[in-house]
Amino acid sequence: MNDHDADLATGTLFGALEDPALNSMNFLNEVAIRYPDAIPLAAGRPSEEFFDLADVPRYLDAFCRYLADELGQTGEQVRRTVLQYGRTKGIIHELVAKNVLLDEGIAVDPESVVVTAGCQEAMFLVLRALRADERDVLLAVSPTYVGLTGAARLVDLPVRPVRTGEHGIDLDDLVAVIRRERAAGRRPRACYVMPDFANPSGLSMDLETRRRLLEVAEAEDVLLLEDNPYGLFHGDSDRVPTLKALDRRRRVVYLGSFAKTVLPGARVGYVLADQRVAAADGAVGLFADQLSKIKSMLTVNTSPIAQAVVGGRLLAHGCRLATANARERALYAGNLRRIVDGLAERFPRDPDVTWTVPAGGFFVVVTVGFAVDDRLLERSARDYGVLWTPMGHFYDSVTDVRSLRLSCSAVSGAQIDLGLDRLRKLINDRRSATGTGRGRLADGAPGEP
Repeated sequence: MNDHDADLATGTLFGALEDPALNSMNFLNEVAIRYPDAIPLAAGRPSEEFFDLADVPRYLDAFCRYLADELGQTGEQVRRTVLQYGRTKGIIHELVAKNVLLDEGIAVDPESVVVTAGCQEAMFLVLRALRADERDVLLAVSPTYVGLTGAARLVDLPVRPVRTGEHGIDLDDLVAVIRRERAAGRRPRACYVMPDFANPSGLSMDLETRRRLLEVAEAEDVLLLEDNPYGLFHGDSDRVPTLKALDRRRRVVYLGSFAKTVLPGARVGYVLADQRVAAADGAVGLFADQLSKIKSMLTVNTSPIAQAVVGGRLLAHGCRLATANARERALYAGNLRRIVDGLAERFPRDPDVTWTVPAGGFFVVVTVGFAVDDRLLERSARDYGVLWTPMGHFYDSVTDVRSLRLSCSAVSGAQIDLGLDRLRKLINDRRSATGTGRGRLADGAPGEP
């Protein structure tokens, strides 16, 4: 065997490894690594402005004091809780339950909480549990977060798109998709939604839409998977209750994350799964207990040290992360306004370039008159010095997507201004090359970044 021979062929591996959804995150990360000086208007990660390494031991100490003073653990028990393999469902479940009650108005039994290795594991656990056989399908509002699509691929669960609509979801289309799938002999199990400042669209559902969505879920007998990483970053707008806070029939499985509100490096998320599950012997338990079985064979338990850091942060703020993230909320709201206002300044009265105006969250979607793909992103990073995300990554089997996503979370105001200048140059050059819109320059020659 020489150096050019392969030990394995992709055809002998899991088929989904060739799926574009599983390549998206790696590709976008690689482009950012190759062009580190490009303005990062693609990254959905939180700002690092308020990160402080000194917080980590401080939060760890606070949680250890809580174990001793509030839960009555001995010194040996505290060490074991934090340093040993831990409870599969987590060691901060009671603090998580208190947090969602105070911040979201969600009353849930702490035993319904499964603390996970990031929200991505929470998605995987739920989808793996719901995928019983080849008849099962998942519905998702399109465009959809690529992490959800990838997780569904890993468990062989087909994803059926539901139109977004003016208010975050087209409920008529949701019903139509459910009934079409059932008529074809398939079994729609759940619909994945991000009602607050969705990734990637930035759209939100109003209160009436949320209530009607819960009614549809009840009438059509499907679950709703509510993902809420951006709900605390609502800008100047009033908060709308989460679906789970409005849920009276246990139709909503709630997916949460501390990546944006505490520390992304901790990799701690959770799922609230209070649905009742009947066993073959007639016993009734919690859906959370079933998810815990899967987790025990996947990651065994979420790092107790990481949980302790998150728990300490919760304790330091009375389990209220809404107030703890006041600085971050103001920063993101200002950056979001700067992007929206900056686009208006650079493309005044331009019918060929339009954009969304979200009330909060991280993302703005810009629509242009030409196809936006990974090759154009690579050129943008190399020749213009600005990164963004092609919206094609968030659609399934859709070609010729003519929009891109901008993120406001990991950049300064000055970077936003410079990044938008570079983006304007790219758009104008590309329009000139393709003969669309208001192209000004000849033959798509790269502009100065």
